[in-house]
Amino acid sequence: MAATNDTEPNSGESARALHIAMIGTRGVPAAYGGFETAVEEIGRRLVDRGHAVTVYCRSQSGTPGAVRPPTDYLGMRLVHLPALHMKALETLSHTAFSVAHVTTRRRPDAAFVFNAANAPFVPFLRQRGIPTTVHVDGLEWKRDKWGGTARRYYRWAEQLSVRSADALIADAQGIVDYYRDEFAIPTELISYGTRVLHDPPTTRLAELGLEPKGYHLVVARFEPENHVDVIIDGYRRSSATLPLVVVGSAPYAGAYGRKITALAGDPRVRLLGGLWDQDQLDQLYAHSVSYLHGHSVGGTNPSLLRAMGARTAAIAWDVSFNREVLGAYGAYFRDPATLASLIEDAELNPHHTEEVGEALQRRAAALYNWGHVTDGYEDLAQRLVSGHSTQGMSVGRIGRRPWNQPERAQRPATAMRSSL
Repeated sequence: MAATNDTEPNSGESARALHIAMIGTRGVPAAYGGFETAVEEIGRRLVDRGHAVTVYCRSQSGTPGAVRPPTDYLGMRLVHLPALHMKALETLSHTAFSVAHVTTRRRPDAAFVFNAANAPFVPFLRQRGIPTTVHVDGLEWKRDKWGGTARRYYRWAEQLSVRSADALIADAQGIVDYYRDEFAIPTELISYGTRVLHDPPTTRLAELGLEPKGYHLVVARFEPENHVDVIIDGYRRSSATLPLVVVGSAPYAGAYGRKITALAGDPRVRLLGGLWDQDQLDQLYAHSVSYLHGHSVGGTNPSLLRAMGARTAAIAWDVSFNREVLGAYGAYFRDPATLASLIEDAELNPHHTEEVGEALQRRAAALYNWGHVTDGYEDLAQRLVSGHSTQGMSVGRIGRRPWNQPERAQRPATAMRSSL
């Protein structure tokens, strides 16, 4: 399978070789989410450009059958540390161990901390003289999976990120706008990249009993704000003849996961569970008729970009983040009935659906390039080392919107057949 979208305009032009630490993710090799993919794709390119990169990874020690973890990957140095495997503490506990490690070892030139929830540990890095950036991700306090206490924590952590970090990274314009309006502080707009797949094979589809262009696809964690239940409901209401393939699971099983299982009683719906084989996932994305995307809270979503890079037409939840990514080539929904119509349209007009996929792939190649993303991280690291900092620029939240106020209504849904 050929994959492109990997130009390196600034390779070899760095003013100085740096030691960069990446903290707050599950680590690499990437097999879980967008942060991990970003760390792998950016880290390997920074190494190619002459930098030293240390990635802090969550240890699997204690897991039956676990093997000794590698100490390097694609030129990156890996440090494996434990975490408390509890919903509210897993990320924070691992970051605490990581910051303790990095502050008692050879000091890196700069640190990238992923997830605003990890903001309480930023002051410890800065006290050691380590310039630190926080990638703030989406608006976590809007996620329905969190209770009131957790949501208030995320709101507080946002403010702490603003006050304590030397720079903030946002992956979507909507997040940039939010931090400007809420905190009167600038953020670095650096999105994600994706691979553009050309002539992908179909060999791994048969293992799942699937045929090319013979199914619709969902890839998502089973969390309320990803609207997997709405997608399955909308599909069931449609007259679609091709099956709906659902890849995903609930890391912490609960009522929402059980709701999805109950909805999937339609024989046309196939729940595959978690799928971590990246080659097989590539083939699933590339050979689906449509990719159905219900994510509503985060910024630029890597799964949506992956579908675009695979030349697949996307039907997405109607929020500003998804419109920013798909532009005029997306189809949008906010209720099961609208989605049912869009799924039917995708099947009834295969030529147009293919044209939409091709247009989205061209858009992905132009706008979501890992080489350009790495340029942004490299440039920011160099500026941090040279003294750049927004620390102290904002006194905190200046907005008046209550923490639990619902999002403004979006524009009406747009049918796929009117996209081009």
